Amino acid sequence: QVQLVESGGGLVQPGGSLRLSCAVSGFTFSSYTMSWYRQAPGKERELVAYISTRGTTNYRDSVKGRFTISRDNAKNTVYLQMNSLKPEDTAVYYCKRAGFPVYWGQGTQVTVSS
Repeated sequence: QVQLVESGGGLVQPGGSLRLSCAVSGFTFSSYTMSWYRQAPGKERELVAYISTRGTTNYRDSVKGRFTISRDNAKNTVYLQMNSLKPEDTAVYYCKRAGFPVYWGQGTQVTVSS
C-alpha cells in the first residue's frame, strides 16, 4: 500500500522558515522523482519543486533562492526547506510521486502571516 505523509506545516511570520517532510512507504523511493506542489485557496495546484532520482532539482521562479528540495533515500523521505517565507507562499503543500499511477499525500497547511 503506497502512502505519502506530509508534516511540518504551520503558521509562521513573514521572513520565517519551515521545513516540510514527506515520508513515503509502499514503493522503492529511490527509483522515483519526487515533487512538492501547493494549492492556495481559489487557485489551481502548482508545482513548487522536484528532485530526480539522481538529485537533480528544479524550482518554480517565485521560490528560487528561498526553497530547497532534498531527499534522504535511507529514510524514504523528501524535504522542502522554505526560508524567507512570504504571505503569497500560504497554501496547502502536497508531495507527489512521479510516474503512473500518480500518488499524492494528504497535504500540510502552511500559513504565512503576521
